[in-house]
Amino acid sequence: MFNQIRLIIFKEWKLEWRNRAAMAGLMVFILSGVYISYLSFKKIVDVSAWNALFWLLILFMAVNALAKSFMAESRGLQLFYYSFLNPYAVILGKIIYNGLMLFLFGIITFFIYGILLGNPVQDMGMFILTVLLGCFGISSVLTMISAIASRAGHQSSLMAILGFPVLLPLLIVLIHLSKNAIDGIDFSVNLKYLTMLTALNLLVPSLAYILFPYLWRE
Repeated sequence: MFNQIRLIIFKEWKLEWRNRAAMAGLMVFILSGVYISYLSFKKIVDVSAWNALFWLLILFMAVNALAKSFMAESRGLQLFYYSFLNPYAVILGKIIYNGLMLFLFGIITFFIYGILLGNPVQDMGMFILTVLLGCFGISSVLTMISAIASRAGHQSSLMAILGFPVLLPLLIVLIHLSKNAIDGIDFSVNLKYLTMLTALNLLVPSLAYILFPYLWRE
């Protein structure tokens, strides 16, 4: 199964690289979102507003980037997957790839965001760890919802309808943890949020691992 996961990740990367217009579109989304924020605020003094706006940019970028995980695939390609691949490898491979891609663009967003709107983060290591765990958590949720939406007539509106209630607990923990990293609060205070965030990152892929094979048969 590990070889199949590796093949899925490699296949997704090759397709993404061939369709560089999609990656360029994400970069345009990042640049335009951050630049509009810069034109509106110049510099955000309130760190809570800085933090909330950053995660809003990440969330909307994730919805745009990950909606195509399954919905962009043809029925023929899905039949090919069904015939030759383990469903567990398919869902885990896509979650890992989407998480890595979202983390990469999240770091780019943070870099540009910090240049234009200031960087108030005091505990950089904790903030980067939060972005990493947050990107993989968001990737897990949206990848599974993309699979569900692809079985419901490729209705992209389902991404927002189903995604928001599931993402809300994750976003609340992410906002608290990243705010603590911005303020430079001691690690012992952040431990409970890190535990909750890690638990959510394990829970959602575990549910996807259990439920996806049933969805796969449809």
